[in-house]
Amino acid sequence: MHTVVISDLHLGSRSEGDVLRRRAARDKLLERLDGAGRLVLLGDTVELRQGPAREAMAVAQPVLEELGGALGKGGEIVLVPGNHDHALVSPWLERRGAHVEPAPLGLEEHPGPGASAATEAIAQWVAPAPLTVAYPGIWLRDDIYATHGHYLDRHTTVPTFERLGAGIMGRLVGSVPADGAKPDDYEAALAPLYAWMHAMAERSGSGKRRPPSSASAEAWRVLGGDGHRPLRGRLLAGILPLGISGVNRLGLGPVRADFSSEELRRAGVLAMAEAVARLAIEAKHVLYGHTHRAGPFANDDSLEWSLHDGGRLTNTGCWVYEEMFLARGRSSPYWPGSVVEVRDAGPPILSRLLTEVDPDALKAPARG
Repeated sequence: MHTVVISDLHLGSRSEGDVLRRRAARDKLLERLDGAGRLVLLGDTVELRQGPAREAMAVAQPVLEELGGALGKGGEIVLVPGNHDHALVSPWLERRGAHVEPAPLGLEEHPGPGASAATEAIAQWVAPAPLTVAYPGIWLRDDIYATHGHYLDRHTTVPTFERLGAGIMGRLVGSVPADGAKPDDYEAALAPLYAWMHAMAERSGSGKRRPPSSASAEAWRVLGGDGHRPLRGRLLAGILPLGISGVNRLGLGPVRADFSSEELRRAGVLAMAEAVARLAIEAKHVLYGHTHRAGPFANDDSLEWSLHDGGRLTNTGCWVYEEMFLARGRSSPYWPGSVVEVRDAGPPILSRLLTEVDPDALKAPARG
């Protein structure tokens, strides 16, 4: 089967950087889906953290309808929730956890389109293509496993809000075992954090500010990852090492006071490899998204993307135009429009669909 994998669409983002709401990007993806039998939406498909779900779902509906129409009755759309759209599967997780002795959460569970009211709606939108809901990941082949990658936040050294929140929750529920860890060990610390963020978004009003689609993007901008540090960034940079030292002493780390693009890449890759090792995911290839940084590319250190057992990581990138990460233009690994294709044999193939598209056709319109 020819499978196309994309992640981090963030449909309905208040930044309006979700490029699939624009015709130029959508047409390129629809072209690539010609002949594909399966489309995997590998997490953060809908942006459910920046405002009420109804607003994001309204933006997502026409996009998902077109994708479902492209796959057709003979195809399949697989929805794997991530952290920004964890609410798509959280009602099912809560029902499952309410059992007296719930079965452990495996690496691939199939709650079905009835996982939540939102997934029921998505199933109707993507028809005639059938919808499969899988969590926390899915085996695409015996040797290829795909998951959004949000579990890496338990291990990354980048001090994002989620990393620190996960560290605090980890102190309450316990650390992730070095050997024999289960998805439940990650959910115990992360799911309450996600539920709180979703509840805050549901109570928010109409936003005037355009927030970035990820916590690390905002931190990178403020702390001068693009070489242009605002005043508050200079102040924060001066006190950040002291704060990081305190965080580490409290056992909430280890984290580092480094928001460079190199560190964001390195920390994300190493943290994902650590999560794969602890979960004992025995795959030759593991696909993930979450960090928005696609790879590996030809100029990346291939060893950095290696798993502990000799397997290999591939990051599916994103479909979000975040100008703060795109100083290198189309050559940036954060440039939106990355896809990974999986065939019946051979390694996953990473490619970028939007490098020839005029950036003005991808950007959010200027606000007056």
